[in-house]
Amino acid sequence: MASINPGRMTHRYDGELVVFHIGMTINKWWRPDQWMPPMGDMPRMLRELSVDRESGLLGFTMLLGARGPYLVQYWSSLDKLYAYASAPDQEHRPAWTRFNKRARKAPGAVGIWHETHLVERAESIYVATPPMGLPRVTETVPIASRHDRARARLADGGTRSGAGRGD
Repeated sequence: MASINPGRMTHRYDGELVVFHIGMTINKWWRPDQWMPPMGDMPRMLRELSVDRESGLLGFTMLLGARGPYLVQYWSSLDKLYAYASAPDQEHRPAWTRFNKRARKAPGAVGIWHETHLVERAESIYVATPPMGLPRVTETVPIASRHDRARARLADGGTRSGAGRGD
């Protein structure tokens, strides 16, 4: 079990940061032949990325929404995310090809979606939580008095200048 960080914490990170949301909507729950295979593909991709320090994946959180599973992923660069997505010798391209082939046989049974956010600045606060979100994949730092308010943390640069630095 992860230890709880005491007090008020924020994150610090310098460099490019990409937040990538990806998920699956199960539109026809009675078609497990359509939604189980892509659900099984994701753990293989995450395992592949997690063991490759150069992949660019900083970390991820798996969640369950009302219509199906989704992930929040943190990447060190947009180029590395796109490189992985298009690499024919890695897990993603063959999985995407398989998904499209199945989708043509049962249109609308399963949906796939993603959002890519290039983060210019980010503000965060975590009070009495285990490492999670941005601090888990970057650096966790205590919030000092000058960064007591969200507006101050974001105005001071958030992710870009490393909110909390020197505190």
